[in-house]
Amino acid sequence: MMNVSPELLELLRCPACVSDGEDAGHLELVKDVWLVCQDCGRKYPIRNDIPVMLIEEGDRWQNAPVDSLPDTPPEPVV
Repeated sequence: MMNVSPELLELLRCPACVSDGEDAGHLELVKDVWLVCQDCGRKYPIRNDIPVMLIEEGDRWQNAPVDSLPDTPPEPVV
């Protein structure tokens, strides 16, 4: 599991929402392996201690309820 520092979490923003304004795209750490955008609902996995901040990856999980996210993000679809 990745231990995201509060400082890093404060800096990271959802790449799909960041252009909407200064405070847009705020992310919340969920289950220690997901970054969930508080504006659009995209969910970005953290794999091998690296946040995967690709919009396509966030789109893949956007409609999944937070409580249904797996405890370990699956590998990307190739």
